[in-house]
Amino acid sequence: MPGSAIVSAAAATAAVALTVAAAFPAVAPGSARGVAEKESAAAPVTDLGPASSVTVLNGSEPIGDRIYVNTGGVSPTVVGAYDPAQKRVTQRYTLPTGQGAWATTAVGTDLYVGTYAPGDLYRVDTTGTSVQKVADVGPDDFIWALDTSPDGKVYGGTYPRGRVFEYDPATGAKRDYGTVVAGEQYVRSIAVDDTTIYAGVGSHAHLMAIDRATGAGKDILPAEFADRTFVATLALEDGVLAAGLSATGTMLLIDTADPTRYEVVQAPNDSYITAISIDAANNDVYFGTRPSGTLYKYDRDTGTLTSLLVPYDGAYFGRIIIDGRTLRGILTSNVVSYDLDTGEYDGVDITQAGMPPAPELAMAIATDGPRVYVSGKAGVQVHDLAAGTSSRVFLPGEAKAMTPVRGELWLSVYTLAYLFRMSPGGEPVRVATLGNDQTRPLDAAYSPSDGLLAVGTQPEYGRYGGALGLYDPGVGHLSVYRDIVPDQSVRSVAIKNGTVFLGSSIRNGLGTTPRAPEAKLAAFDLATRTVTYELVPVPGAKEIVDLVATGDRVYGVTETGLMFEYDPRRRQVLRTAQVADGAPALVLVGRTIYGADTRHVFRVDRSTLTATTVVDDLHTESYSGAMIAAAPDGSALYALRGRNLVRIGLEGNR
Repeated sequence: MPGSAIVSAAAATAAVALTVAAAFPAVAPGSARGVAEKESAAAPVTDLGPASSVTVLNGSEPIGDRIYVNTGGVSPTVVGAYDPAQKRVTQRYTLPTGQGAWATTAVGTDLYVGTYAPGDLYRVDTTGTSVQKVADVGPDDFIWALDTSPDGKVYGGTYPRGRVFEYDPATGAKRDYGTVVAGEQYVRSIAVDDTTIYAGVGSHAHLMAIDRATGAGKDILPAEFADRTFVATLALEDGVLAAGLSATGTMLLIDTADPTRYEVVQAPNDSYITAISIDAANNDVYFGTRPSGTLYKYDRDTGTLTSLLVPYDGAYFGRIIIDGRTLRGILTSNVVSYDLDTGEYDGVDITQAGMPPAPELAMAIATDGPRVYVSGKAGVQVHDLAAGTSSRVFLPGEAKAMTPVRGELWLSVYTLAYLFRMSPGGEPVRVATLGNDQTRPLDAAYSPSDGLLAVGTQPEYGRYGGALGLYDPGVGHLSVYRDIVPDQSVRSVAIKNGTVFLGSSIRNGLGTTPRAPEAKLAAFDLATRTVTYELVPVPGAKEIVDLVATGDRVYGVTETGLMFEYDPRRRQVLRTAQVADGAPALVLVGRTIYGADTRHVFRVDRSTLTATTVVDDLHTESYSGAMIAAAPDGSALYALRGRNLVRIGLEGNR
């Protein structure tokens, strides 16, 4: 079953990443037809409660003696006023719209919050309880960044049209500066001074200096860094513009009076700079990095880079706030305080501080029998079926696919395409990194006979060419095959008789334009470690979103819900049939194929390739679209109804 961020979860919300088409193609001559045409005897459905609940922090902003933090990936979005002195949240505000909020800025005592899905701008009166929507960025649906100019105007950057906008709190007027760089989708960071807006652009890096009055823009990113993917982080203080570049962990310190003058600071063995804060009085710069999760200090007077703190492996610093001689680090679900004089630190879990968890958009689902695992932001929800309880396990990343292997759970994790291993009752342990410019796992499958875990991936933002990773858990050996289907991502994998079958997607790293016209099915021979052939199983399909292999056949489905039956011996597609509404997920129970789209769970009759509805009215809300998992003994399926986990008994339906 794939665990991808390519497909939007809820049909009612706009896609945060890439959105696949949902229109059915015409059924080919000679193909079967049937989108869950017949209703079977109702399968017993048990609601197991929220699939995954979490408190994840996105944006944050200091105002007075409070730090205002925003939730992400849950609905509704909540803003909490965190008091570092009391180590608790003293007030909460609820935003009427949005799946989360990365962007914050302050104008006096007013907090401005930019949401995503949809992209709305809110003003929060921190002296009272008022929450007011003041603008939106339609047709864009994501506000990535906000900053305030010295004269009190709010500036923001958007996705997917890569625009910059201005909002004047004094008059309510809004100005659209338009797309900053033609063809680029993201304005991920923004900083403003008296005359200039600085916009960090991706997924091909640009640093645009935009005249606030005229709107004229100029790229001031030094040419030697033009091959980077993003200017992902900006901070501006006293004429020094700090810019964090992805995916090389590089920070530039640019003189805004003369942008040709700059310092280069390189974080060792890191890929991303996630937060920067400039201490102009002491000529120091503090920044946080990924994947190591390190808090660094750069002394500009001496050119010395010092590692101060790693709160935990893979920590994500969303914001660094200088509070006298204390640094406040806003992490995924914690606030860390670091004493610059003593080097001591402590941390507060934001849930325990008063930001309660809420059901999130799940990313992947798996079961080993006694437990069902549902992944989300920075963790995995573990449902103990016998006890009827669930608990949260922290993960420094997002598990896009989860695969039970010999009593352990293997997690394929975004970012940087990590592999983690987790034992029942234990914590995830990182064991490998696919590297090779890969960042987002899309699917994984394990072959007991070959002893290999196969992982298909999507490349880094702005890059082309996904990969197949093959990991042997027995000996700990990893092999990675980059661009294995040229200029395509590896969207789905299945293993049968020494062959890994790969279903591709024409979509590459986010922010790119497809080069290939249609998705392919490729066969990778494990003996020779080569692709023996590839073909187009469904002309015009953009993605093969899932694959299963059973008997002497391989079955795949496209992003439009069209299933194909493939005979590897004859290298021929035998039949196609419409089985789902949109992109489904598939699972095997014995040799029976079950599937789910966001509306139904269905069973496929392999003799006729027709689909029969097992459960209707799912209305799945997830980050990864359709989800389904099967108990190892074949007794049940697990899927999502809304944001809740449900068990579907298969008694009488096998």
